[in-house]
Parts: sequence; structure tokens; C-alpha cells
Amino acid sequence: MTTDARNTQKDAYHLILNAIDIGTFRPGDRLVESDLADRFGVSRTPIREALQRLETQSLLARDGRSLVVASLDHSQMAELYMVRSELEALAAKLAASHATEEEIRILRDYVEQDRALVDDPAALARTNRRFHRQVHLASHNRFLVQQLDLVYRSMALMATTSLAAEGRSLVAVEEHSQIVEAIAAHDGAAAQAALRGHISRAFEARLRRDADQAAKSDLPMAE
Repeated sequence: MTTDARNTQKDAYHLILNAIDIGTFRPGDRLVESDLADRFGVSRTPIREALQRLETQSLLARDGRSLVVASLDHSQMAELYMVRSELEALAAKLAASHATEEEIRILRDYVEQDRALVDDPAALARTNRRFHRQVHLASHNRFLVQQLDLVYRSMALMATTSLAAEGRSLVAVEEHSQIVEAIAAHDGAAAQAALRGHISRAFEARLRRDADQAAKSDLPMAE
């Protein structure tokens, strides 16, 4: 395979992956080779190879003969949050030891910027990921960052954001502030606890919101 061919294959993969990541393609959406080739201006061969790779990574699933963006069931979501909680808590603990003053200032700036977005859950969901990734990077542990990248890739398979739950956005931003101040104080235990609590409450908010939506969609039972 030539260098150009490898680059094209890589580009096709990352183009589709990014579209899933930012919500252009949502769980359950059907992905068609020809449509993707037209959208991204790439030939069908690298698109096909990219789809196969994404299916292998469980980001796509089979629906008959079609490939669709995968979704997570309740058990998978619980497993993902458990792993996310432990890895992110470790990142916060390490950040408390290794974050530079510049990184701490950036984290504080992100918190202040997010305060203006508490009434826009979709926008806050995008900046939320930016905040968390900065915490990951502040851990200064490349292997941990790589694992967290994989976790967040799977987070894209959730159709909704926990920040859409009533009152969650404002609380989440305040929790971010507590995490940052623990990191700034070089208190690894406090940073770890704050991050773990933040993820736990996010999971709880998601469960409550999903349960409420399910209840609204159910037909009333005859008595």
C-alpha cells in the first residue's frame, strides 16, 4: 500500500469517527458507503475499509445487511461509567501533582466560559469534553490519556447528554470548579474524590432522565 493510500484510508476513518463523535451521525443512523464517499469526497474503497475498522471497534453494528452507528444498552452504559470514573479520578489525582500553572489557568478559564452556557446543554456538552480532556492532559501520563480517549470514543454512542437533565448543567459547572481548585491546591485525594463524585452524579442524572423519557413514551395501562 502506498503512503497516499494509507493516508486516504486513515483520513476516511477519522472523518467518519469525528462525525460520530460530534453527533453528526447518531446511534441508530445507517451509514452507506456511497453516501459517505460523496459527503467526504473520498473513494468507496477507503470508506469501506474505515467502516470495517469501526465495526471491529464496536462503534458500528450490523442491522441486517446495513451498518448503523452502535448504541449502548443499560449494562454497557453502566460498565462504561464505571471505567470512566476510575480512569478520570486517577487523571485528576495525577493532575494535582503534575499540572503546570498554565494548565490550571486554562482549566479555570474553561469553568468561567462554561458558566455562560448553563442554559445551552448542547453547547455545554461540547465544552464539557474540552474541560475533561484538559484534565486528562494535565495528568502528564500518555498511557492514561490514550485509554481515556477510547472511553470518550464510546461515550459518543450515547444518544443524549446528562447535561440536558433539569438543573444538571449548573451543578456540573460547579463540580468542575471544585475539581480545578483541588488540582490547584495539589490535593490529589480531593481532586480524585471530586472527579469521581462528578462522574457518579452525571451517571445518576442520565439514568433519571432516561427513566423519565421511557415513562413518557409508555402507553397508559388500562385498569
